[in-house]
Amino acid sequence: MVEKPSSGELFGVPYNFERPKLSRMLESYWQPGEGMLVEKPFGVGYTLNLANWRSWVVLAVAGVLLWQQQNDGGEDDAVEEAVEVVVDE
Repeated sequence: MVEKPSSGELFGVPYNFERPKLSRMLESYWQPGEGMLVEKPFGVGYTLNLANWRSWVVLAVAGVLLWQQQNDGGEDDAVEEAVEVVVDE
């Protein structure tokens, strides 16, 4: 029986199903010489490179949007007034 590879690339998307190690996890999230997205240490796809300043901007925007959604939750529950629609034939 042929052994399936535990890491590689499929349709241009990387995957890695090797047992994760702490050192590999830390190294994959902090790569100073790389771009904003790096390969995930376990699973399929990409993750943010925390050594890149653009990743921190993405995290800050996501945090602000989450905070805004949680604080504006009470206004969405307001009772809406009925609207009468008249159609002329």
